[in-house]
Amino acid sequence: MPTSVAIEPTTSCNLHCPECPTGLRALKRSKGNMELSFFNNIIEQIKETTTSLVLYFQGEPYLLNNFTDLVYSASKAGIYTFTSTNAHFLTTENCRNTVLSGLDKLIVSFDGTTQNVYENYRQNGNLQTVVSGIEEIVKWKKKLHSKTPFVYLQFLVVKHNEHQIAELKAIAKKLGVDGVLLKTAQLNDFKNGNALMPTIEKYSRYKKNSDGTYSLKNKLENKCWRLWSSTVITFDGKMLPCCFDKDAQFAVGSLKENSFRELWFGKEMNNFRQRILLNRKNIPICTNCTEGLSVFA
Repeated sequence: MPTSVAIEPTTSCNLHCPECPTGLRALKRSKGNMELSFFNNIIEQIKETTTSLVLYFQGEPYLLNNFTDLVYSASKAGIYTFTSTNAHFLTTENCRNTVLSGLDKLIVSFDGTTQNVYENYRQNGNLQTVVSGIEEIVKWKKKLHSKTPFVYLQFLVVKHNEHQIAELKAIAKKLGVDGVLLKTAQLNDFKNGNALMPTIEKYSRYKKNSDGTYSLKNKLENKCWRLWSSTVITFDGKMLPCCFDKDAQFAVGSLKENSFRELWFGKEMNNFRQRILLNRKNIPICTNCTEGLSVFA
């Protein structure tokens, strides 16, 4: 059984980020919200073997009205929980409930230290709202004498914000968060270059070739540890091989029809694993995979 599972709370999002299928409103699968009773059923099936639960996939988690109820259920089952948010819904009530829910880690997308830079990627977003939300969650941690959730500012390093990394670290210190994550951007169209591609090489997932085109830095070898250690569950119960399968093209079945164990050890999942071991380059969701190149602490 996998030690790490990701469960999607919702497919809804308030922003329009240019490299995100949800932000582009281009998600090709059904859209909706995770039901608490269904979520609890999944937790019951995985609680003995899962050590960490990722509570996000596509969409903004806090757009699910009872999101912190999901967190509480998983925390109560003894599972380490974390989520990622654009922080536009970190209201007083949500922050208080978040701390009380037992959430272990909160990643906040903070992709610019000024509004004009921030909104280049987080389109339709407001940086001051984000800052206010962070201040609110830090306040409630102190008020409730809680060390958790550990709060991290995540900075998606692209060309227009790479000059703000030092300023980001200063802001993080001022806000009293627990750390900064510098993340490289997955670009849908990179072969001939991309306006978002950073000039600082270590923050790019891609390398420039002698003919002027770009390719992934890492080699697509016929292996993938994720297929034996983790999985993703969509809001409506589809089990996916990994988080690169945004549109659930390679779903191996549904938890509304089979148990978690049946799907994880089932024919469809094992067939997909076999395809990875034979010829990973022929699997579309693997061709832009940058496992091992995504985050710099």
